[in-house]
Amino acid sequence: MAMASLWVLWFLTALVTTGAAEEAANGSSVSTTRPSVVNVGALFTYNSIIGRAAMLGIQQAVKDVNANPTILSGTKLNVITQDTNCSGFLGTIEALQLMEKNVVAVVGPQSSGIAHVISHVVNELHVPLLAFGATDPGLSPREYPYFIRTTHSDYFQMNAVADLVEFYGWREVTAIYVDDDYGRGGVIALGDALATKRSRVSYKAGFSPKADLNAIKEVLVRVNLMESRVYVVHANPDSGLNIFSLAKDLGMMAAGYVWITSDWLASSLDSFITADSNTMSLIQGIIALRHHTPDSALKKRFISKGEATSGLNSYGLYAYDSIWLVAHAVDQFLNEGQTINFSGNPRLQDAKGSRLHLASLQVFDAGESLLQQLLQTNFTGLSGRVQFDSDRNLIQPSYDILNIGGTGSRLIGYWTNYSGLSVVAPEILYQKPPNTSTQSQKLQSVIWPGDSATRPRGWVFPNNGKPLRIGVPNRASFKQFVTDSSNSNNLGGFCIDVFDAAIKLLPYPVPCSFMLIGNGSKNPNYDEIVNMVARNELDAAVGDFAIVRNRTRIADFTQPYTESGLVIVTRVRERSTNALAFLKPFSVEMWCVTAAFFILVGTVVWILEHRMNPEFRGKPRQQIATMFWFSFSTMFFSHRENTVSTLGRLLLIVWLFVVLIINSSYTASLTSILTVQQLSSGIKGLDGLISSTEPIGYQEGKFARNYMIEELNIRESRLVPLNSPEQYAKALELGPEGGGVAAIVDEVPFVEIFLSTYCQFRIVGEAFTKNGWGFAFQRDSPLAVDLSTAILTLSESGELQRIHDKWLTRTGCSSSSSDIGANQLGLRSFQGLFLLCGAVCVLALIIFFIKICHQYIRYSSTKVGESKDTEIIHEANVRLGRLKSVKDLIQFVDTKEEDIDRAIQSKLSDKQQQSARTSLDGCSISHM
Repeated sequence: MAMASLWVLWFLTALVTTGAAEEAANGSSVSTTRPSVVNVGALFTYNSIIGRAAMLGIQQAVKDVNANPTILSGTKLNVITQDTNCSGFLGTIEALQLMEKNVVAVVGPQSSGIAHVISHVVNELHVPLLAFGATDPGLSPREYPYFIRTTHSDYFQMNAVADLVEFYGWREVTAIYVDDDYGRGGVIALGDALATKRSRVSYKAGFSPKADLNAIKEVLVRVNLMESRVYVVHANPDSGLNIFSLAKDLGMMAAGYVWITSDWLASSLDSFITADSNTMSLIQGIIALRHHTPDSALKKRFISKGEATSGLNSYGLYAYDSIWLVAHAVDQFLNEGQTINFSGNPRLQDAKGSRLHLASLQVFDAGESLLQQLLQTNFTGLSGRVQFDSDRNLIQPSYDILNIGGTGSRLIGYWTNYSGLSVVAPEILYQKPPNTSTQSQKLQSVIWPGDSATRPRGWVFPNNGKPLRIGVPNRASFKQFVTDSSNSNNLGGFCIDVFDAAIKLLPYPVPCSFMLIGNGSKNPNYDEIVNMVARNELDAAVGDFAIVRNRTRIADFTQPYTESGLVIVTRVRERSTNALAFLKPFSVEMWCVTAAFFILVGTVVWILEHRMNPEFRGKPRQQIATMFWFSFSTMFFSHRENTVSTLGRLLLIVWLFVVLIINSSYTASLTSILTVQQLSSGIKGLDGLISSTEPIGYQEGKFARNYMIEELNIRESRLVPLNSPEQYAKALELGPEGGGVAAIVDEVPFVEIFLSTYCQFRIVGEAFTKNGWGFAFQRDSPLAVDLSTAILTLSESGELQRIHDKWLTRTGCSSSSSDIGANQLGLRSFQGLFLLCGAVCVLALIIFFIKICHQYIRYSSTKVGESKDTEIIHEANVRLGRLKSVKDLIQFVDTKEEDIDRAIQSKLSDKQQQSARTSLDGCSISHM
């Protein structure tokens, strides 16, 4: 493209340089002193909205620069303007004519298309090009190093539009644009910005820059047949209003429509000295973007000049700042002692006999230096801060968001790439930390087309006469879900009835055409049907489609209308019993621990009761028998012995609670073992399914096959496709030995229907996936959202349950798996109870022995006197007086607590009497 552009430029040079060749006979023009005049070029279309504003801004800027003694130091800034006449061809000629006049920089053009061509010229001649109106993001400084954009790129503007679309919850937009470099570049940027928001441009409606009203009307009629009702208009200010004049005639400015325009509309409205009522009536309810320029004191002083600045829009402000940018850069350039020199380019020498006169185009020798000065210049202008970042974009891009209504516009918020949408002015936001979270995005209320305050839905069903193409699986069995007929538009079944009921709840008509997929002899591949939706071969898929991960990547699903999940089905048989069946409720470990605790509790109770309870005393043989009898009789709560100690009673309460739980569990487990059925295979759940090597059946076409292969790592050779309940039953009856299967993996709704007829099979384990069935639509289809709302409405009203009961009410045997393969109860189930009982035993023993030690200390602190008590007390004193060995300690513990208390009391009494006698003897001696 660059070479083609240069050939065009060479041809144009021949047209504009005749008579100028002699002027460049030596190929150079050198100035060694500070010039009195510096020439700057300006390119724009005089008779255009942007051009008229640019003319005002440039003329006023030149006056202000030349009147300011602090800049350029006596050098006059001379701006040479050329009219591009809205023509790329004429604009290029005008640019070449400017190049002959030794300009050090060019301000303009306003057209992105002309900027693309002229950028090749300035690259060769090293003349910086300051474009105040060329907003095409495709104008890259990497391709055009001498191109400087002194306005904001449409890249930022389209990100603002994308944030608006996301803010209002729309997913698709239609782009209406002028089909040139400016329009195409903006729409490409819009598509990229929407993609980051999971939205998209559903249709691009371009029209020629020279399109007449009929051509634009055809475009509008075409977009009105589309689904989206959100229109983003990216056009030129001079012709863009024609779009809304025709749209109003077509009824497209009514309620339900959304119109968003780029900055061209605000620029057009700002150019009007007084608002035209007829124009304003065409654009009611539109959201428009406008370049944000702060209300600074400098801007207010400029606007106060009155007539000289009337009709000035944001592009006029950017043109004004562009002249000042050149003035600041040239001033710094000259202050550094650099000179303005032009010389010929050997590459542009005319060939012999050539009439192109290429030698008249001279290269600005110091163009690179001036370019760097321009990029480093930093000042505050009418449009705000003029400073470039590393990508040569003006810093702090921001836009006003306007809502057109009445006789003017209303500011509803701002957009910045710093904090997104906000009602706070950008200059305030830039002083705070950035915040682009969804919760922080705010705008004021909007009055939409049709004078509506309700946010439009943003789409309608396409009014193009084409019904929705609905793919329906032509099942080989389980006709309760989808019932086929000779007429594909007269289908029935649970899934079809749910879809029809949901469609009727939508606030707009949706014509549907059902297309049966499959031959009916075997189930179709459900993943392939969803792929057909993703490939736009179908608009939607209705049926028993499970919402699984790989499908959600390529299609959108509605809210689930029924629960599902994969379960395992296998054959069961009656469990045989034998003479030892009563031992099966508990595991061997459980039996052993239970018996040990009976003995332990009996022993601890005997220790606690032995010293105070006559029923736990006697001969050793009698005490052992009592201990065992008491312990095991608690199993039936038939113990005769009373417990009198506090610790014994506490332990007995805990132990009886444990025995109650053990008895209840044993009874329930034994009952189950004697009555339930037993699995005919070793597969008792998911773990058994994975570890087994036996064949597994699945429903052909469904997702169970891929799930077992990809997620459970089950070999494909083990999987057997089946199509009907009859095949399920036959394969399970045959079993692996007879060429059948050990188990079948299928979704819950199908299994429930199967088990309602075939009672000899059961579900084992729990469902190992949790999902549901939904209807599949193309990605970002708004129908999926509306149908989800309708399905929730059906569920809340009870209609969904009525449809379920109509088609899927189960009869016959139950499919409950609670009575399948009762397992023995192990120690783990009662571990907490045994720990509790053991802890109480230990605690009771600790307290008991502390009490024993205390009694022994009390006894030892008293001294035996000459008391003559009863025979029982005397015998206790004799026994307690010999506590000098372990055996003696055991005898102390074995002594009745009542006898110990009497012995201690007797010792205390004897000691008191002996003290009294000692006192009396002392008194007698003193009298003597």
